[in-house]
Amino acid sequence: MKLRLRLAVTTIAAMIPTMLGLFWFDAAAQHRAAEQILVDFAYPRASSAREACEAAPASWGRELAPPPGVPGGPRPPPPHKKGLPPGEPSRPPPRRARPAVAFAYDESFHSQNPDAPVLPEKLVRAIGGHDVAIVPFSWGDPTVEVLLRMPWGSGPCSFVLARGTTDPEWGAVLPETQLWLLPTLAVFAAMLLAVGPVVRRIRQLTEAVRRSASNAYASAVAIDGRDEIGELSRAFDAAGREIRAQLEEKDRREQALRHFLANTTHDVMIPLTVLQGHLATLRERAREGEPLDAGVLVSAMQEAHYMASLVHNLGIAAKLDTAEIGLQRDAVELDALVARVIGRHRPIARQLEVSLESAVPEEPITIQADVTLIEQAVSNVVYNAIRYNRAGGHVAVILERASSDGFCLRVIDDGPGIPEDELSKLVARGARGDEARKRAPSGQGLGLHIAYRAAELHGFRLTLGPSEFGGLEVVLEGKLAGA
Repeated sequence: MKLRLRLAVTTIAAMIPTMLGLFWFDAAAQHRAAEQILVDFAYPRASSAREACEAAPASWGRELAPPPGVPGGPRPPPPHKKGLPPGEPSRPPPRRARPAVAFAYDESFHSQNPDAPVLPEKLVRAIGGHDVAIVPFSWGDPTVEVLLRMPWGSGPCSFVLARGTTDPEWGAVLPETQLWLLPTLAVFAAMLLAVGPVVRRIRQLTEAVRRSASNAYASAVAIDGRDEIGELSRAFDAAGREIRAQLEEKDRREQALRHFLANTTHDVMIPLTVLQGHLATLRERAREGEPLDAGVLVSAMQEAHYMASLVHNLGIAAKLDTAEIGLQRDAVELDALVARVIGRHRPIARQLEVSLESAVPEEPITIQADVTLIEQAVSNVVYNAIRYNRAGGHVAVILERASSDGFCLRVIDDGPGIPEDELSKLVARGARGDEARKRAPSGQGLGLHIAYRAAELHGFRLTLGPSEFGGLEVVLEGKLAGA
């Protein structure tokens, strides 16, 4: 049901019982007023007419002529209006109530008047012990009847039934004319007209919301105004912005996931194929009874190690691609972290004949960091130093306090090194040095990029430079926990 029709039906549903109640109250007020006036009018006349009543009870009563000025009696003529002929009333004479009538009854409630009505049993019971009994009010019946007990209490005129009628001038609540209904109808019409602009604004809001939803909430829901509809419009607009932000974040996550899957598929398949080739070679040599080729075994281990590192890096890279990166900062002991990284890479370093050493201070160095992210960053730097080194080379991981509130972690190798003009480019995603391309063509250049982004997110600083031994020196610096 439309809003305008609903309001109209609701208003009519509220008006009908209100109007009926008002009419009932008006009729009841008129009846009560008529009862009192009829008692005041009939009782003194009947009391003073005992002799006339008992002399002719069959004809006594009928119409009781009231004195002038009493409701139901003669009324004074209306004032003459100037300009009208003499005797011509200025307005129609007011409506007069029907004159009251009276009938006499004896002690047994029988009347000798043939026109007298039979008294209702309820009225007879009601007069017992009282001087006046009244027929109850019945809506729609203008007749008013009162039964009066006469002071003498015997004879054919012991009781008198007075019958009158209601008159709008006797205690009416509502005016005699129906013009008072016009303001009520005018209020109803004004309400319907006032609802029109509201309904129109709601329709505009509905259309704006539908239009915004049809284009993924890209358009604003703009309905001006300071009323509730304007506030609702602004609330819809705010909800649309929130939905747009969530959709954009969802798209970014999906894009990161697609990149992750694509990188994983591409990067894992190459070392996996190489690993399969090495394993096939080892199987053939074992089948022919030839001794184990240490070089092939080392290559197989190197590929497996690389794949594990690659999977970790792709997971971290997907996390870094999201718009809001949630770091779970906790207290991290860097000396313990260095020990774990060294332990993880020592087997592959040994197989590649690269010496891997570390040095940490006796007093623990604690920082506030996301342990997963910062450990992967250090692991990438160490692994690169091992992987791109030469047989017989060296890698050193040195942790020390830089000042009273800082730390410095250096990873130094004596490998082939990187030209200085390439150093600044290595932290970009996908960037690789020429030497790295020669030694590992399948790499994606994620390791140093992840290390740089992790340092940046933590407020640390990661720098690259030539080492004094001819290789690369990567330095990670930052503040201690609580500094």
